[in-house]
Amino acid sequence: MFPVPENDDRIKVLWERFLNGGEPGSDALRRLIDDSWRRCLGASVDPDRFQAPPPLSEHSLHSLRDESADLLSASAPIMAAARDFLAETGTVMVLANPSGTILNLEGDVSTRGLAENIYLLSGANWSELACGTNAIGTALEVGQPVQIHSAEHYCAGIKRWSCSATVIRDPCDGSILGVVDVSGLSASYSRHSLALVVATAGRIESRLAKMEMDVRYRLLETCIGRLSPSATDGIVVFDRRGRAIQANARASAMVADLASREPLGSTGELGALSLKWEKNGGLAEHLPEWMDPDWLQPVIVGNQHLGTLLTLPNRRAPGAGAASPAVLDERFDESGFDKVVGESTALLQAVGRARQLAKSRVPVLLLGETGVGKDVFARGIHESGATRDGPFVALNCGGFSRELLTSELFGYVEGSFTGARRGGMMGKIEAADGGTLFLDEIGEMPIDLQPHFLRVLEEGEVYRIGETKPRKVNFRLVAATNRDLHKEIQAGTFRMDLFYRVAVTSIHIPSLRERLGDIPLLGEHYLDILTRQHGLAPRTLSAGAVTLLQRYAWPGNIREFRNVIESMLLTSPASVLGEADVPLDGRCVAHATRQPEPDAQDEARDLNGLESAEREVIRRTVKGCRGNMTAVARELGIAKSTVYAKLKRFGLETYVEDLRNYRA
Repeated sequence: MFPVPENDDRIKVLWERFLNGGEPGSDALRRLIDDSWRRCLGASVDPDRFQAPPPLSEHSLHSLRDESADLLSASAPIMAAARDFLAETGTVMVLANPSGTILNLEGDVSTRGLAENIYLLSGANWSELACGTNAIGTALEVGQPVQIHSAEHYCAGIKRWSCSATVIRDPCDGSILGVVDVSGLSASYSRHSLALVVATAGRIESRLAKMEMDVRYRLLETCIGRLSPSATDGIVVFDRRGRAIQANARASAMVADLASREPLGSTGELGALSLKWEKNGGLAEHLPEWMDPDWLQPVIVGNQHLGTLLTLPNRRAPGAGAASPAVLDERFDESGFDKVVGESTALLQAVGRARQLAKSRVPVLLLGETGVGKDVFARGIHESGATRDGPFVALNCGGFSRELLTSELFGYVEGSFTGARRGGMMGKIEAADGGTLFLDEIGEMPIDLQPHFLRVLEEGEVYRIGETKPRKVNFRLVAATNRDLHKEIQAGTFRMDLFYRVAVTSIHIPSLRERLGDIPLLGEHYLDILTRQHGLAPRTLSAGAVTLLQRYAWPGNIREFRNVIESMLLTSPASVLGEADVPLDGRCVAHATRQPEPDAQDEARDLNGLESAEREVIRRTVKGCRGNMTAVARELGIAKSTVYAKLKRFGLETYVEDLRNYRA
């Protein structure tokens, strides 16, 4: 299983004999290497090759990475850790796709430089056909862990290297998704390297399994209403790779009848029914003859393709026909501001102002609490304005560390920092050229990054990190925040000059508690969307339920309201959702028409023991993180919007402001 470095000189002699037509037969040559050499000779691989073929272009590599998006996502933290734990070991860790093309490479910096000489870098192909016997290509050929040392390589230019690799398999069907490899010069040889790649592949496969299960849970949760035993149609749920994972009782008999074969039987036997999908989550390329394409409905939630629903119409039911081809999608069909639902004066004023401002290209600042729909307004301004034919690029400034936000905004050139992608990366500013750049939570932008962004707005030029030549950009800026930027300026966390650039005009989007009269209309709107999404019969809200919903203050605004309506819909079989269906978790106790907020001390006295303890934990965390809400949310393990809601609930907003003023 392992090479014997002491046999290196003998193997070199055997290799020369083999290339001259002799038999290399010797105990010094492992069967694994003998078989690989013969495959290389039969494929006419050039034994004098001194490096891999030139790597792919950045565009082609980007396409390959898109195809292996799940593999890259599952391996990302592991590959990132390789930068540190392989430093100064003389080795690098490589991730390649099933064809042997390298997708990512991390590890010892000096070794990475040497690896580039043989094109051991992203975009290069290291299959056996391209590079002869090597750990990446040979592992893909044999489908098991391999270690190739020095003279065992088939091509002369690679014989200075020692490498260990194993394949990464799909946790669902066992197919090969890629390969992980550890390589270094011959002096770095260690049997432990093989154990390392096997353990790494296991970790990646475990993360892939968790990711797949999370997607399946979301898929089944979305389709659970359609799988009802009382449904007259047959329903089969396919995952995003075209594998049947669930069906209702009626589907088994119907498929057997349509396909003239044995029934599907239990859920565990659904693998008998599978479809081949097009790339990027499209519908099947080649359907069985008995299957009508109109019976297939992609299940899309939050722009993510989760799977596909097959609806087999019950021909015996009166009026039965083909299933509706409508996509199960939570997105709206309308464009522009037609997505905004409501008739309140405050909302209509905001929409009217947004429509008017959309006609110009001046920056717009959207103000409002979390969940009021600032992203909907931003897209409406884009789709109704002069930049509607250009791209709409969105970025949440509060979702990244300073370093990642800098890269995301400005992009970078190749070699600008350790781990920089070969060929560099385009930033969001550059990607928005000719269109709209939407910066959510702009108040979270680090203070030292703000002057660089201000320069972009003033000069119409952007510099990628590590670049000395500017790139011209022309975009429409829409920014959003739930913070009081005037207070942030006083606290020294937001620049006044940037404020006057991004807030040329502003729009206040009212909170839901400011337009409680819209709740009946919003309820009807979301019930219509959600019943179609979950395949349920039409539902309505009773007058009593509407009254209860109007009594709540809705700190999470529209986002929270939608979740409550969905919860009511999925937990009640009634056609009219009444007061008893409104979640009894204290929502309706809080009255929307409250008295002015008490100060922190008075509100703290009204809390029970558990709430007081929670308040103290949050206060200490805020202090420890020095008022950085992103760090607070990460430390507490909750969403940042929840942090802000709890700060308001516990009267800690003034405390945070005082803490920031003290820091300034």
